Amino acid sequence: MSRDVYSHDPQDTRDTAPRRPVRHHEAEAPETPENRGGGQAAQTRREIPGPREKDILKTERQDSPRAYYVRDRSYALRESEVRTLGDVGTFRVVAAPDLAKHGYAGDNARMERDIRRLKHESLLTEKTLEISQKKTLRVFTLIKVGQKLLRKTNRLPEDQTIYHGLLKPREAKHDADLYRLYHKEAHRIERDGGRPKRVILDYELKRDLNRDLAKLGPDKDNPDVKETVAKKHGLRVVDGKIPVPDLRIEYETADLELRHKDLELATHHYRPRGLAEKAKAGFSLYSRPEDASRLRRVLDDRDLTTGILSL
Repeated sequence: MSRDVYSHDPQDTRDTAPRRPVRHHEAEAPETPENRGGGQAAQTRREIPGPREKDILKTERQDSPRAYYVRDRSYALRESEVRTLGDVGTFRVVAAPDLAKHGYAGDNARMERDIRRLKHESLLTEKTLEISQKKTLRVFTLIKVGQKLLRKTNRLPEDQTIYHGLLKPREAKHDADLYRLYHKEAHRIERDGGRPKRVILDYELKRDLNRDLAKLGPDKDNPDVKETVAKKHGLRVVDGKIPVPDLRIEYETADLELRHKDLELATHHYRPRGLAEKAKAGFSLYSRPEDASRLRRVLDDRDLTTGILSL
């Protein structure tokens, strides 16, 4: 049980939560250049709250803790803390400034109190990434027990993969930016009357795509067969390859149609050919402000009219 002092008694989820069968899935993908997924994955229920819903935080006095159980241990967590576990588990790694802005509506002090409790309960950990000689970035990831507890909260969609651990520190800054990228695009989706339903990272897309290609054996290089596999995963074949986006958002339109948006966070490290392939694949391209002008020149040089959105 948490040792923090609360003004209200925790609600026991063993008594209040409906007893419904939940389909779980855990997978440990091998660490290869084609599949950065690795780690454990889990699935739970419900849909990801859209930004409008996430912006509405109860006050800490109103946000009564509930008791959640993992084996023989109980954890008293507020809704804001569970939500933070959900954000971090969905995106694998989240930067502290972005979590404060999008998860806590700018209330950095409240975020710090929640983070302190989650770390004390060994559900979440933080690391400091060295971005340059003069700049560092503080990020959060789930610990394995945090992943297990999050599964029991029934907060996320049934088919939402939940990650724990920091797999590749060199890619952590790029991966952490995907949380901010999600909120940029989710705002655009909601502005048009839609609602985000699920997030799929490139780890998962590559794993499933490579699995289906491997089943084909010698036929995997057949252009027609490859086109069929790409279409199955909502992707395209470009110059004989199947580009995979950094992030996919599955969402419901205002007309209740299910669609998805594929997003790529392009950086100055991208080679012109690779950037062109991503554009031809139909991905929405985002970049950090300092990289935008160079990337636009690359697209112009290749007569591609795809725009670059600012992260």
